[in-house]
Amino acid sequence: MQNTIHIAAFAGSLREYSYNRSLLNTAVHLLPPETSYEILDLTPIPMYNQDIEKIGFPKEVETFRSALYRADAFLIATPEYNYSIPGVLKNALDWASRANADKSKPMDGKPLAIIGVGGRFGTARAQNHLRQIASHLNMITINRPEVLVSNYPKKVFDAENNLTDQFAINLTEELLKNLVNLTRQLKLPLETGIPTN
Repeated sequence: MQNTIHIAAFAGSLREYSYNRSLLNTAVHLLPPETSYEILDLTPIPMYNQDIEKIGFPKEVETFRSALYRADAFLIATPEYNYSIPGVLKNALDWASRANADKSKPMDGKPLAIIGVGGRFGTARAQNHLRQIASHLNMITINRPEVLVSNYPKKVFDAENNLTDQFAINLTEELLKNLVNLTRQLKLPLETGIPTN
């Protein structure tokens, strides 16, 4: 469908039962109508090395970057490690920041929604750092609402890792509506032929 907004979503955690992966799985099922999504796995992506890049993007990196090019917008769930984002997420974004042969970059100019679950501050510091990185990548970050899910001291996931906090669910749903609405507004001139200047 021409008007469908396609979201590439990934979590900055490799842990199988990661709360941020669980939050991401909750989020994609809250996406508005006329959207599609693809959850990307960062596990196979090797560490960024410019010597390797000179030879050519590894297959795993090409697969990741191709999914980013296909996406209209992005959803990232990030844990907080040592006041910042995890190394696995930074590494994936380093690969994503590189230009293709035609000089295009897969995340350039596209909207981004950020969510996260952690301790008392709910990944606030990591999300702020991720916003700085996204700014350098020329992404358009959705500012409100902030989805900062605290899993301490009260647990907000059940035994099957389902999010049980209705307030967090409502905020996530609102954030995703804002992401899709902005993405659709940005695509509208291209789909209707409306001049942009």
